[in-house]
Amino acid sequence: MDDDSSHRQVAEQVRGEILALAPGSRIASHRELVRRFHVSASTVADALSLLAQQGLIESRPGAGSFRTENRPTPRPGDTSWQETALELSPQDDSAPGIRRVFDAPGLLTTLTPSAADVIDLNGGYLHPDLQPLSMLTASLSRAARRAGAWDRPPPGGLPELRDWFAAELGGGLGRQDILICGAGQSALSTSLRALCQPGDPVLLESPCYPGATAAARAAGLRPIAIPLDISGIRPDRLDEALSHTNARAIVVQPLFQNPTGASLTPQRRDELREIARRHGAFLIEDDFARYMAHDDGKPLVPPLISDDPDGTVVHIRSMTKVTSPNLRVGAIAARGPVMARLRAASVIDTMLVPAPLQYTTLEVVTSPSWRRGLATLGKTLKHRRATARDAIAAAFPTELTHYPRGGYHLWVSLPPQSDSRQFAAEALTRGVAITPGDNYFTSGGGSPHIRISYVAAPSPADISEGIRRLEPLVSKYICEGAG
Repeated sequence: MDDDSSHRQVAEQVRGEILALAPGSRIASHRELVRRFHVSASTVADALSLLAQQGLIESRPGAGSFRTENRPTPRPGDTSWQETALELSPQDDSAPGIRRVFDAPGLLTTLTPSAADVIDLNGGYLHPDLQPLSMLTASLSRAARRAGAWDRPPPGGLPELRDWFAAELGGGLGRQDILICGAGQSALSTSLRALCQPGDPVLLESPCYPGATAAARAAGLRPIAIPLDISGIRPDRLDEALSHTNARAIVVQPLFQNPTGASLTPQRRDELREIARRHGAFLIEDDFARYMAHDDGKPLVPPLISDDPDGTVVHIRSMTKVTSPNLRVGAIAARGPVMARLRAASVIDTMLVPAPLQYTTLEVVTSPSWRRGLATLGKTLKHRRATARDAIAAAFPTELTHYPRGGYHLWVSLPPQSDSRQFAAEALTRGVAITPGDNYFTSGGGSPHIRISYVAAPSPADISEGIRRLEPLVSKYICEGAG
């Protein structure tokens, strides 16, 4: 047998023998299995480890491996009481209408893995073939060898990593203006809870990243939708909403917005900062897609916080999208007294970000492969975007209203009167996972759209095939609308 692929074969053959034994019986020794299957000791060790993970055997030091004992059947319970306990309990001193809502269907839809026979045009993370796994593995190995890898890090994060983020953001930011956090979603939740009180309004783009809506509702805030166009959130509507609501926080994605792909123009960036400053509101800049600019999407405008001496902007930057969903490290940047509030909220939420993850991130961003990898990814995403665009043009009757040169998705119009959730459900029966546009509206409405991601599928050919499978469904919806 080939050692590199045989441990599963060994485990499968031994599995049958184990099931024939009485619970508590000793199985063949490690040495005997090596001799019987003509494989290496490490292959047998891997096979036994797999069987232990499956709950079939347990190891007893000095005695060998044994079939696990039968575990007692758990007594049936009745958890129906929780339905009443989880209902909102009114408090005499609580403001009417304030409640924290822990419901995130939009996030869960995107995070749920697709079945093996489904083409994933839904996911928001790079397919493993696109992830810089060699660099991540090498960085993790170097990080683990650092002298302080398992020491408790400072509450604000490793000084060296904070210095890197400060230099990356520019605008004269220093270490004191940076807080290391657990990636973008965690940073968004921390920022909203630090800046707002339960019951406060928070202004969100419409359509909007579902994680922002979920974080706002979990903090007991009232999301208020502000429309956007291809240049980003509309300043006139933002100014009007701030005047009427006295909101103290606005959340924007300035580059390649999720889901529309819109990017703020230089003029609009200045307008947003001025409007927020005039109303005394914080502008939370969720810069999630900066490292996902395509080969033809550069140079990029600097982040809003780089020209914000008055501390209007609270900036969020994450490393997760361009590395791995498991490298959950990011940063919050802010000037002024607000940083003390953000640090306190972060400590309450997560205590600290594990030092091994921080050191791994530091190794990644200081590696010579970091910038080269971003350049390669930019070329790859440009090609995948073009593949998706061509397939959409063949399958859908309307042209794309926006063709962003960054990010990982396209915002596609459906025939009028379509139900995007029903469309997504029917697409799944055809072996394609897509994201319904309704997930991106705080009220669940909006014109019918779907979001098509082109980074989660294994290859450009899969992207084309997945969109091709939608063509009969699009035709069906057109006919139903005409009827």
